[in-house]
Amino acid sequence: MGAGTAFQHASLGEAIARRVHQLATISEEGDKLTRIYLTKELRAASDVLLGWMREAGMNAHLDPIGNVCGRYEGEQPGAPCLMLGSHYDTVRDAGKWDGPLGVITAIACVAELNRRGKRLQFAIEVVAFADEEGVRFASTLLGSRALAGTFDESVLGTRDRDGVSMRDALVTFGLDPDRIGTAARLRQELLAYLELHIEQGPVLENRNLPVGVVTAIAGATRLAARLTGMAGHAGTVPMALRRDALTGAAECIGAIEQFCRADESSLVGTVGDIQARPGATNVIPGEVSFTIDIRAPTDMHRKCAVADVVRQIEAIARRRHLALQLDVTHENRTAPCAPWLTDQIAQAIAAEGFPVFELPSGAGHDGMAMIDIADVGMIFVRCRGGISHHPDEHVELADADAGARVLLRVIENFRPREDRAGAR
Repeated sequence: MGAGTAFQHASLGEAIARRVHQLATISEEGDKLTRIYLTKELRAASDVLLGWMREAGMNAHLDPIGNVCGRYEGEQPGAPCLMLGSHYDTVRDAGKWDGPLGVITAIACVAELNRRGKRLQFAIEVVAFADEEGVRFASTLLGSRALAGTFDESVLGTRDRDGVSMRDALVTFGLDPDRIGTAARLRQELLAYLELHIEQGPVLENRNLPVGVVTAIAGATRLAARLTGMAGHAGTVPMALRRDALTGAAECIGAIEQFCRADESSLVGTVGDIQARPGATNVIPGEVSFTIDIRAPTDMHRKCAVADVVRQIEAIARRRHLALQLDVTHENRTAPCAPWLTDQIAQAIAAEGFPVFELPSGAGHDGMAMIDIADVGMIFVRCRGGISHHPDEHVELADADAGARVLLRVIENFRPREDRAGAR
């Protein structure tokens, strides 16, 4: 197939959707989409993406962490680039659009420029990040952290559920773990980083909008809580004398929900896992462990919320005579999108005839790592029902087309930040 021809005879949305569905056939499970980091399925997907990038007129290669990287030179070879990216790994039993939509749309935009023979004053690079989800080695953003030069080499010793270390998995994949450092890029090489992604929430759909401008990628704090009381016989211990760890946890969970609901901004709190022990029908639970995930658009807001939640949990534990252990297990700072980029995205959306709407991202994205070496901008595309990380995840053709047209317009009218030399 000649360069760019996949996108010549149909709308960008139709061609993008066709490739999203094609990529989704590469899975370790025949009836479910599962494509995990450093598996043979990820390798097969990387080969497909390399082929599509080359068809679109890019020089393409696999970097030492497994990112698929393509470069479309500008008018002058070697110029700094506008980088476009998203990820091509998935969660287990995933939807088709989370990650691949951004990668394939970026390739489609470059293919369209190449079809017209158009070169810009800057290069365009497209990166399909190899591990954003963190499913296999319980550490997210591995691909983008390597590119940003912030990869933690201690992760190489982490083992998956089958006992395979990341170091060994890299070698099996055909990569050299000792060369991961060479994947890192310098700030002066990038003009900016842009990512198109499904919203993974219902806000755009509720407003009947196909696209939106992301203002920030919310930071997240995760905690592990353990309440310890006293196990006892369900029939012989009076209610007033019980130290029931599960009812204590239930009160804590209710307090978290009530606190976050009362907040009028974008604060969200989730208890996603709970374990009661000893776990018998006729035994009062003596110990309960549960997780807490708190996210907000600003770090100050999130940290204040976490402090308030912790105080409430401590008070509940004291009143119920329960021992409490509470540990922070994960913390990501908020990644604000650069106003000069959000302005250009907003202008492109308006020029395509859509209302401009701004919203934060509650989900994490590779931009959280890329902000260490570049200003970040994001475009959200509506997804049906706000459903994500689920087989029902879906984007309508018209919305995929709208997102592609907006991204292409941003690229063609992109104006680099004037004070890049003085940037961080």
